[in-house]
Amino acid sequence: MTHAQPEFQAPHATARAEHDPMIRVRDAHLHNLKHIDVDLPRDTLVAVTGVSGSGKSSLAFGTIHGEAQRRYLESVAPFARRLIGGAVNPRVGSVTGLPPTVALQQSTTLGGARSSVGTISNMSNSIRLLFSRSGTYPDGMRERLEYGRLDSDAFSPNTTAGMCPECQGTGTVHRPTEESMVPDPKLSIRDGAIAAWPGAWLGKNFRDILDTLGYPIDIPWRDIPQKDRDWILFTHEQPVVTVHPVRDENAVHGSYKGKWRSVATYLTDTLAETESDKNRRRVLSFMHASTCPTCQGRGFQPDTLQVTYAGYAIDEFNALALKDVLAVLEDRLQHLQGISKQQWYEHDEAEKLLLDQVLPTVRAANELGLGHLSLSRPARSLSAGEHQRLRLASQLNSNLFGTTYVLDEPSAGLHVVERKAVSELLQRFIDAGNSVLLVEHDMSLVAGCDWIVDIGPRAGERGGQLVFSGPTEQFRANAEQLGSPTAAALNADFPELTDTPAGTGESISLTGVRARAFDGADVDFPLGALTAVTGVSGSGKSTLVIGVLADVAARSAKQVVGADEASSEDSDAEVTPGADASEDFRVESATGLDKIRRLVHITQKPIGRTVRSTVATYTGLFDHVRKLFAATPEAQRRGMSVSDFSYNTTKGRCSECDGAGSIEVELVFLPGTYTTCPACHGKRYKPEILEVQWNGRSIADVLALTVDDALEAFAEEPRILHSVEFLHALGLGYLRLGQGSPELSGGEAQRIKLASEMQRGSSRKHSLYLLDEPTTGLHPADVDLLLAQLRRLVDDGATVVVVEHDLRAVAQADYVIDVGPGAGDEGGQILATGTPAAVAQQGVRPGSRSVTAQALAERAGLG
Repeated sequence: MTHAQPEFQAPHATARAEHDPMIRVRDAHLHNLKHIDVDLPRDTLVAVTGVSGSGKSSLAFGTIHGEAQRRYLESVAPFARRLIGGAVNPRVGSVTGLPPTVALQQSTTLGGARSSVGTISNMSNSIRLLFSRSGTYPDGMRERLEYGRLDSDAFSPNTTAGMCPECQGTGTVHRPTEESMVPDPKLSIRDGAIAAWPGAWLGKNFRDILDTLGYPIDIPWRDIPQKDRDWILFTHEQPVVTVHPVRDENAVHGSYKGKWRSVATYLTDTLAETESDKNRRRVLSFMHASTCPTCQGRGFQPDTLQVTYAGYAIDEFNALALKDVLAVLEDRLQHLQGISKQQWYEHDEAEKLLLDQVLPTVRAANELGLGHLSLSRPARSLSAGEHQRLRLASQLNSNLFGTTYVLDEPSAGLHVVERKAVSELLQRFIDAGNSVLLVEHDMSLVAGCDWIVDIGPRAGERGGQLVFSGPTEQFRANAEQLGSPTAAALNADFPELTDTPAGTGESISLTGVRARAFDGADVDFPLGALTAVTGVSGSGKSTLVIGVLADVAARSAKQVVGADEASSEDSDAEVTPGADASEDFRVESATGLDKIRRLVHITQKPIGRTVRSTVATYTGLFDHVRKLFAATPEAQRRGMSVSDFSYNTTKGRCSECDGAGSIEVELVFLPGTYTTCPACHGKRYKPEILEVQWNGRSIADVLALTVDDALEAFAEEPRILHSVEFLHALGLGYLRLGQGSPELSGGEAQRIKLASEMQRGSSRKHSLYLLDEPTTGLHPADVDLLLAQLRRLVDDGATVVVVEHDLRAVAQADYVIDVGPGAGDEGGQILATGTPAAVAQQGVRPGSRSVTAQALAERAGLG
């Protein structure tokens, strides 16, 4: 169902190409794309649309940006190509008219523990240079410095030249104490008194060494002499002894040389060496934190802190809100512009160049509503919308011309009023002589595009076709003929606002909330209702729900479930149990929590990192599938067990690909690619495992089934069918049961988590579900399916609270809590509460500070 593609003069174009104005893609067949041909104009704003999983990202990022990457790599010296990661085989016949591309995709991570607003936006680079070249040095310092000034690295807390040597730039020192390492002195060493020891073999190794050295390991820790306790915990000695381990009667263990490290040494070494955030958090939990006595918590070495710029030391400057940074830098620029060129010194010239470099990014960040952030704000504390806008702002400083920007849902995490700023930013890209290719679900942004490429009509195997490519107006006019969910969504009326109160009449009431911008706020969450918490990005929504509410509910709930839990077969998913323990959330009083026995927190984290984590393993249904195969007569005759039918064990998996089904082809000087395993032909298993069949299918055949096909295949298997039905209800019928996690979009991953939780048979009457922007990455058609399932939870007696920006979803909630009015310190206030209809009425009142209420009123057509 392909629409003719007319030639097009872009209304937003600043200059038409002299020759062919189109990018022409031929035979695109990456992932689920069905060998499609598509033409799209340069120098204009193009939206690539389709339901979740339709193949739009495969076209925009995998094919178009992937081909641009491939061509760039061909121009790079061969020895350097292998140093550039991330390239993929675009799997396309040809692409003509393709300019260079810059891709901004959604991040699955917000960087490491030291990443900050300044580092991820690159603003810190210019700021550090400003301090180095144009800072004010105290008398005598320049004379004793080798080059008359400090290097720019000296103004970073992440480098050895700049960080305080005592705290390594964190401003906090972590020291292990006896109380932190041994929290329960009543226990013996054998029973786990030294909680700071690692698990598995290494912890047993330390215990066996102590036993060999003659220290008592079977008496309470508190009964061990203090001198011996101090040696065990703090000694710098590292004796090597011969250990004869004893584990159990039937196992045979050989002797080995064991080297002792004190518990404190183990912790400090691990903290310095680990690259795992999980290990780092664990180690820090066994250490006492205090302000660094050397730098007084400032994080920098002494010389660095003596240099000032515009009257600020580097740590003080980094702590300024970006709106204040903008004022300081513009004031400095005005000052320089008022100085005669004849009076300029070398450092004035350098300062002017550096200000010209950093100011466009600072201005763009403020225009995009990020003025409340500071350069030192940890990246991990940012909302998804704040992170995305920072990356967009940093691109404005690139001054590129003739480039195609490929953007992945820049509306994600943004309030409806903030999306207007994104539209203006995209227009600036166009005005600068570039093209924009927008992968987007937000219909307000799609409606503002000049051209639409719609991929579908459905998802997975039923997608990957070109439904339409042409001007937006023509797309909307032919909506019925095309049968496109996107065209239908563009033309759809706004849903009717809920105006009837719902719930049990009781609520969770929090009074005196103090967290970040909240300073004594009171808020009620109705029980047995669907509540949407709204507000501009950074206003405090996630702090209130994912922070404060999750924290207080976790303390009283009998069960806390992170929906990132995995089945026994899935070793790649992570458990995330709720609020960040490092945050200081305080509430004067909380009532109604006695009604909550179970807290379920569904996060946006990926369900796994490798192809070993699949839809079947994450939902747990594969455990039951393997039991079916193990119970077949043929499996029993061969003496096979459940573990033989796992592709993660040596007994069952293909030895060539280790159960992955594919093998990476290392091309050294070209982008790597994956090819089907020649031994198992992608089936993951040894031949003898595949010979065992259940109802005419091998275990590999089951993994190849789509969710929709599985409905029929397991119609007589209630435990498996139950899982499959929830996946189908959430619009995931096109996914294969064996589809690997890396192939899943963010929206797909979150719905799989929800399906995994909903399949549980426990009562929902006393359950509290917390979701952070669950509609992110979802097409409006998929949002409707999601809302139906959330409504199902509420109908079963659950309380559901979502942080949400999608006004269509907010309009259909039972209750709205709007937070604002601004971001950062300007947020943290409860502006409006009530049914969506009641909140919209507040939006038409004079002086209303709730932009959400105003937007609801406008979309609902209220006067």
